[in-house]
Amino acid sequence: MSDTMEEGVIASWLKKVGDVIKSGDVLAEVETDKATMELESYDDGVLLYIGVDEKNAVPVDGLIAIIGSKDENVEEILSGLKEDKVPQEKAEDESEKLAEEPKEEDKDLTSEINAVVITMPRMSDTMTEGTITSWHKKVGEQVKSGDVLAEVETDKATMELEAYEDGNLLYIGVKEGESVMVDGILAVIGEKGADYKKLIEAELSKEAPKIIEEPAQIKKEEELPPNKKETSISNQAQESISGNGRVKASPLAKKLAEELGYNIGEITGSGDFGRIIKRDVEAYSPGISISKSQGDVEGDKLATIELPKIVAEESFNEVSVSQMRKTIAKRLAESKFSAPHFYLTMEINMDRIVEARISMNEVSPVKISFNDLIIKAAAAALRRHPKVNASWLEDKIRYNNHIHIGVAVAVEEGLLVPVVRFADNKSVSHIAAEVKDLGAKAKNKQLQPNDWEGNTFTISNLGMFGIEEFTAIINPPDACIMAVGGIKEAPIVKNGEIVPGKIMKVTLSCDHRVVDGATGAAFLQTFKELLEDPVRILI
Repeated sequence: MSDTMEEGVIASWLKKVGDVIKSGDVLAEVETDKATMELESYDDGVLLYIGVDEKNAVPVDGLIAIIGSKDENVEEILSGLKEDKVPQEKAEDESEKLAEEPKEEDKDLTSEINAVVITMPRMSDTMTEGTITSWHKKVGEQVKSGDVLAEVETDKATMELEAYEDGNLLYIGVKEGESVMVDGILAVIGEKGADYKKLIEAELSKEAPKIIEEPAQIKKEEELPPNKKETSISNQAQESISGNGRVKASPLAKKLAEELGYNIGEITGSGDFGRIIKRDVEAYSPGISISKSQGDVEGDKLATIELPKIVAEESFNEVSVSQMRKTIAKRLAESKFSAPHFYLTMEINMDRIVEARISMNEVSPVKISFNDLIIKAAAAALRRHPKVNASWLEDKIRYNNHIHIGVAVAVEEGLLVPVVRFADNKSVSHIAAEVKDLGAKAKNKQLQPNDWEGNTFTISNLGMFGIEEFTAIINPPDACIMAVGGIKEAPIVKNGEIVPGKIMKVTLSCDHRVVDGATGAAFLQTFKELLEDPVRILI
């Protein structure tokens, strides 16, 4: 009844069991995800069975009722429907058992081989595959536990892959520059002369996907000759006419066709079971041939313009997607399409924080940036508004008592978010030194898992690029991310007069499953007050 409908609720039954039904009678009112609609009967007969009580839901294609002859046995019809499902379920169970049962000949196949398969480990919580940037060992070399076998590029950093076994490197399965999924085969280490090929075959057989046979109906359809396929397609257009010759159409569609003078039997329906609905009548137009007159054709020829020929060549470059870019694409797409985002934007007068920064840098051991002050102010505001410092965990919401702020850092291949832990307990100069250190590590691919994990709130600042304002995508599992624009001079009203001032815009992206509008607005109001009166940050 709608393109997004998955189930319907029977709002009310307009017929009872035993009532005589005629084609076109309204059986019930069905509440869909968009409206309450009438359910019409397309057949004549007696209402023998009602399978769904009023106010109960039923999935699309679920059994609602049975219409038939008065003397038909409803119990036999229902048992027949149940029996049709049993063979299919048994067949599925048997196929699963066959796939799960290991062959006798495969048992203990590799127990006598003195070698170990090295697979790609999961080096970060978001890692799905890794790229071998370089091998430190060659086939045939002696390997000791603790030796570095290779360098692996993950979605976050380039990390070393250590050996946990002693022996010879018998096999390398991935070349430098190639990627392999987590738990994929990288190499084999064992005693010299070990039959590692059988070991690899056994490992691959574990990973081999189950082959599911397609239903016979699909195969038969594929084997149909072209003329048969054309016949089946043309038959679909006849679905609008039921077995008793009645045209399946909604009352509104019938009325509209009658007013327009159309033969409703010539219109193809796009509704359920080929039913003709209003939009089908509106889209239908009887065959009309339109031809240009001779004068129009001559006019077209006179209006033809000769365009100069330009010689050019189309070209492009394609590069492989890095692990970092793949993870950015996956995680942010999941966040954008699963978390209902809403956005709150606020202007902040930065005059006093600009003056405060100058004073701070006169005594600070490290240079303090505006971003360092923003991190400190955000941490102080989160302490006052703990409901913003939260995470969505599907079946529960976690309100974090600690404040770990993720700071988005742009690197050559994408974006990394190192974390300033317990930011509310640190001084501005401490935050400044830590952010500089984390930024350098990020650009040199030296970040470790504890540097990027555990953020409870994220800040993304593009002000240094001249961006006035933007919206950011929430960094899971955080409930919010704050996008910070640049500071610009603009006219402001102060004491009833228009004077020059320094303005910065921030936009808070919120996950509406966790944070409501008023909660996010209250956080931004506190954040604004802290920046406009910097002394409060230190209290």
